[in-house]
Amino acid sequence: MHAPVRAPMPTGQELVAAIGDLRRRLNAVILAHYYQDGEIQDLADFVGDSLQLSREAARTDAEVIVFAGVHFMAETAKILNPSRQVLLPDLEAGCSLADGCPPDGFRAFLDRHPGHVVVSYINCSAATKAMSDLICTSSNAVRVVASIPRDRPVVFAPDRHLGAWVAKQLDRDLVLWPGSCEVHEQFSERRLVELKVLHPGAAVLAHPECTAALLQHADRIGSTTDLLRFAREATAAEIIVLTEPGILHRMRRENPGRTFLTVPGADESCSCNECPYMKRNTLEKLYLCLRDRAPEITVPEDLRVAALRPIERMLALG
Repeated sequence: MHAPVRAPMPTGQELVAAIGDLRRRLNAVILAHYYQDGEIQDLADFVGDSLQLSREAARTDAEVIVFAGVHFMAETAKILNPSRQVLLPDLEAGCSLADGCPPDGFRAFLDRHPGHVVVSYINCSAATKAMSDLICTSSNAVRVVASIPRDRPVVFAPDRHLGAWVAKQLDRDLVLWPGSCEVHEQFSERRLVELKVLHPGAAVLAHPECTAALLQHADRIGSTTDLLRFAREATAAEIIVLTEPGILHRMRRENPGRTFLTVPGADESCSCNECPYMKRNTLEKLYLCLRDRAPEITVPEDLRVAALRPIERMLALG
């Protein structure tokens, strides 16, 4: 039996039009993170940070959710809206934070810290979420941890840099899982200082996944959404941005009169300031996943229900 003959892959504007046609025919919604390439952000129905995308995934009435992001984001969409089909353009679009917190290792870590309230950053697997009491994002991590009585010990996972920043904001001790984002940890403090010398009037905006050495140079620290707001409110003509450079697409569009500079990684031979997982998604893969309705993200129901509880507790905090 012969396989069906496929039409050739469209290109250019025909590709964008074909994605739009498939989106309408499938009653699909395309959700994209700010770290995606600009061409994907431009055709998405909604662009946001992890918290915004979670809320959008939970309330959409589209039959198909296409998540232009990474695996844990698509998995979270399925946890929140199980009756919808959730597609991810590339199954290899993972996350160093999620991969660096394997369920067995995390369980053993929690067993060594009994009686602790477990707060997990949303950048983790469904299995890690299921072992947590509360989920947070970089937008609300301080608020989530602040909601826990100070006499209750807290485990924070999987990003130790975000956890350390939250601990500092609240003047509170947290037990930190030793994880990190490979992109935010690679920014070079030396190159940042060089940029500040070359651009003495520039404001520095940083994501709290960066190391403390980098954060000490920042004028503002916040989530991707916070950084976008800070960029709109800033008076400086030049802004140095310490997060994945995909966000510069939105910053430049919203602030055409300003110059935005990104900080190179420590290894100048690579694009270490770009997330290799986010950049796996392309318009071509987006088209194919709509055409074929695959790869599809599924979560076993018992795991989904267990992971849903701490997410709902987060969303209830506002």
